[in-house]
Amino acid sequence: MSSNPFALWVYLSQQPLLWLTVTLFVYATADALSQRTGRHPFANPVFHSMWILAVFLLLTGTSYTTYFSGAQFVHFLLGPATVALAVPLYENRKTVLAAIVPMLAALVVGCITAIVSVVLLAKAFGLPDKITLSLAPKSVTAGVAMGISESLGADASLTAVSVVLTGIMGAIIVTPMMNRMRITDYRARGFAVGLASHGIGVARAFQVDAMAGVFAGIAMSLNALVTSLLVPIAVTLLVR
Repeated sequence: MSSNPFALWVYLSQQPLLWLTVTLFVYATADALSQRTGRHPFANPVFHSMWILAVFLLLTGTSYTTYFSGAQFVHFLLGPATVALAVPLYENRKTVLAAIVPMLAALVVGCITAIVSVVLLAKAFGLPDKITLSLAPKSVTAGVAMGISESLGADASLTAVSVVLTGIMGAIIVTPMMNRMRITDYRARGFAVGLASHGIGVARAFQVDAMAGVFAGIAMSLNALVTSLLVPIAVTLLVR
């Protein structure tokens, strides 16, 4: 046995399985607490898992590269999870087709609002153009947003952070905001959160209602396409 009391930790911290286990354990614990609170918006398991893991990595002096080498399997599963959204979409296809016209109208309005509002706010606060460009695609899923950011010569890392924060904020405020506005149609509630808060919002929508989750998934997918087309136009008109 080594005389160094931290030898075991040093050994374990280099094993990929450790970080996968830690990630799953933290999320399972946060999700259990979320269930205990009746899925309260402020008990969002993604949000609490993030800060708990961040504190844990800081306390143990673990680099993100080391952590990701073990937790990347969870990242890999994002692809299959996204594709799996097609299952409830197919099961509710008649309801979706019946609302296709208002959905497309909401998609265009919501996408333009998400882009223009953040660009104008950034300019109003005097933020540099590079930061403004990095924030512009904040409402689409991270992979697409980072691709848009790179194509604009912006900071993809900052874009990733803004995407995550946008998703968490949307997932937290959507339920109380919709209740306050007395919007009871779960199709509208789901589409709104999916449009504004991408995957994290979709996860929240499915926690509340299956129909809301279906429409949130549709909004997330379509918004990624429309945003990739509109952001360069908005940047040309508003920034450059």
